[in-house]
Order: sequence, then C-alpha cells, then structure tokens
Amino acid sequence: MKYFTIEELCRSNTAKSLNIDNTPPREIRENLEALTVHVLDVLRERYGKPVRVNSGYRSAELNDAIKGAANSQHLKGEAADITAGSKEENKKLFKLIIQHGVYDQLIDEKDYSWIHVSYKRDGKNRKQVLYVK
Repeated sequence: MKYFTIEELCRSNTAKSLNIDNTPPREIRENLEALTVHVLDVLRERYGKPVRVNSGYRSAELNDAIKGAANSQHLKGEAADITAGSKEENKKLFKLIIQHGVYDQLIDEKDYSWIHVSYKRDGKNRKQVLYVK
C-alpha cells in the first residue's frame, strides 16, 4: 500500500460522532489491502495527483447508521467512494479506472460528484459500470 492507509479507508465522521467502532477484522482488512494495491494505488499513480477516500469500510453498525444498502460492498471492505475534488477531475478518474480494467463495480455517482469503485479479492470481478443520476 503506497498512497493509502487502512486508517484512511476506515475513517468516518459519522462513526466518530456516534462513537461507533469501525475497526475492520482481519479478513476485511485483507480485502481493503487488495482494493488499495490493485485499484487505488494504481489509479493514484496513473492520475499523478491526490485522490481522497470519502468512504471505505463500514461496520454493520455504521452502515445502519447512514442507511447504507444491506448488501453494500463497503461492509466487506471491497469498496471505496473516492474523489479528486471536482466533477471534471472525477470524470478523469472514472476513465482511468476503465482503462486500467481491474475493478468489480464502477459507479458514477450523481454526474461525477464522486466515484464508487470496488474490487473482489477472489478474482470474480464483474467489470460492471453504472451511472447513478
């Protein structure tokens, strides 16, 4: 892991304000490391500028608190919501991820307000691209 840390991928203002422990167990930590090594670090290297993680791992309690999807890949440490700071830059990130070709699910959230990217350590990555308006 070159550009990102496990702590960064688990940081949550909501968890902090509600006193929710968002520490991942070992298997989830391994998923976060795989997501970082195979997708996030490669993306950061190719992009050449900082990329911020808005949301990474979510414990079940945190996911419930934010009303996240019950089957969210964030619960498994397989997903991160990221941004480069603007819709224009996020669109560039989106295209770089597609070019890289290593991801499970890639979602343009609300016209590039942020990007959801996931990766499955087991190698069964769907390369699914979605656009949520």
